[in-house]
Order: sequence, then structure tokens, then C-alpha cells
Amino acid sequence: MEFTKMHGLGNDFIVVAGEQALPDNVGDLAVKLCNRFFGIGADGLVYILPSEAADFRMRIINSDGSEAEQCGNAIRCVAKYVYDNGLTDKTELTIETLGAGVQPVQLVVKNGKTESVTVDMGEPILNGLDVPTTIDENPVVGHSVMIDGREFTFTAVSMGNPHCVIYVDDAIGFDLATWGPKLEKHPLFPRKINVEFAKVNSTNQVDMRVWERGAGPTLACGTGACATLVSSVLNGLTDRKATISLAGGDLLIDWNEENNRVYMTGPAAVVYTGTIESRNITRVTQIR
Repeated sequence: MEFTKMHGLGNDFIVVAGEQALPDNVGDLAVKLCNRFFGIGADGLVYILPSEAADFRMRIINSDGSEAEQCGNAIRCVAKYVYDNGLTDKTELTIETLGAGVQPVQLVVKNGKTESVTVDMGEPILNGLDVPTTIDENPVVGHSVMIDGREFTFTAVSMGNPHCVIYVDDAIGFDLATWGPKLEKHPLFPRKINVEFAKVNSTNQVDMRVWERGAGPTLACGTGACATLVSSVLNGLTDRKATISLAGGDLLIDWNEENNRVYMTGPAAVVYTGTIESRNITRVTQIR
């Protein structure tokens, strides 16, 4: 299998193109390939597939074998891949995702290569039952959740996949490993949840760290950055356009007041290309 290792601000993916559909064993394959000791190593396995509704279709399988509905960093990687590899000559194209449907994408190209990507991430979903949570409120802002004697206050947002945003005094040093998995699997979130821990430093800049559903701690999360901006506006903490600073770098997020859509701008990069033979893919069990 030929692949390209790519990342968006350190959120890394094994990108596969040229297939017509996902393989039957894709979940097991993702666990094996994404393992950083026995496989290639990545946060997820991404397939670029044909689409009847858009220029391309993207499917994302997390490192635990589950499928993600959407991924902002992955979609930027896909956009860069298809342009830089000559699968399209468009700098304005559409990519279909499971959770957000057809998404318009704009490329900034320099010397024949994609330098940055702006993605129309769609309108945020704020109704609690649709995020989904078990909370029948619209929006879910400042809701309390108690875990192991500690109370957190969160805002729930879906960007095609579910997020809860929690404001803390120090996002950079926050203990993700302890609280991320407990919040991800809390009964309030019937399909689990991506958890963002955020510190607002000004009306146009926020520090954020993320525990991703199905992947654990990652260096960046595009949909999480979008959810954090939406949450910060709902809580009166930032302007509608701000820089979200993640462990892997910055994303510029704009929640447009006129059309209610969220736009994400950031880079994507190629690490290397390679080929892996099926007999070299060992059976591994991921332990988190």
C-alpha cells in the first residue's frame, strides 16, 4: 500500500489515495498502521475517495479504529495532497466529509505548491441533543459536569463532530492525560466527545489543548479550534475572529456573522511518502 505521511500543525495522518472505497478491515488496519512502535505511526488513517457530490471525498479512521465524522487538520492535508499531486488544478474545490457534507476549500498556492488552506467548516450545531449530549438546551453554555469530585463547566458545540470546551487557568500545562479520557466517555456524551481545555488571553487569541475522541492527546485539532472560537464568542470572551494557539501551532478561525459559517485557515505539510507491505503489518493492540 502506497501512502503519504502528512500533518496539520503536528496532527498527523497516513493519507491513502487511489482506492474506490474503504477496505473491509479498515478499523483493524488503522490500529496497526497508526501504532507508533509497530506501524507507521499517526493520529489517524485518511482515505481520499471518489465523490458523487464533491470533487473528492474524505474518510478518517482514528488510531483506535473508530471513524471520525470530520477533521479540520485532515481536510487541509487532503486539499494539499490533491493539488500538489496533480489530482486537480483547482484552487477552489469541494471535499465531502461524513459529518459536515460538502465543504468548500480555498488554497493559497506558491511556486506550484499549497502554502495554506482555508476551509468552510459549516455552521456550528449548538442544540444539546444534536451535538450530541443528553442535555435538552440550545445552546449548552456553562453546563456543569462532575468527575471524581472535580467540577468542570463546559460549552457544547458540534462542527460535524462533538466537542465540549472547558476554560482553565492554564491550558498549556493542563493535565490532559487524567481528565481527557474521563470527560470523553462521560454519560453526558452518548457518542463520546472531543474535549478542549482553553485559556483566553485576549479577545483575539486563545491557548487551547485537546483530548481527541478516539485518538487521545494530539498536537492540534481543527474542528476543536473552531468549537473553541464559537464557544468563546457564546461566552462573551472573544471577537468572532481570533487566533487559536495549539501545541503544534496557530489556526485562524472566523465565525462569520452574516452567514453563520465558520472558516478555518492554516497550513498542511508532507512528511514523507512510502510503501508498506501487508505481511509487514503486525497485529498489535493499542493500549491507552
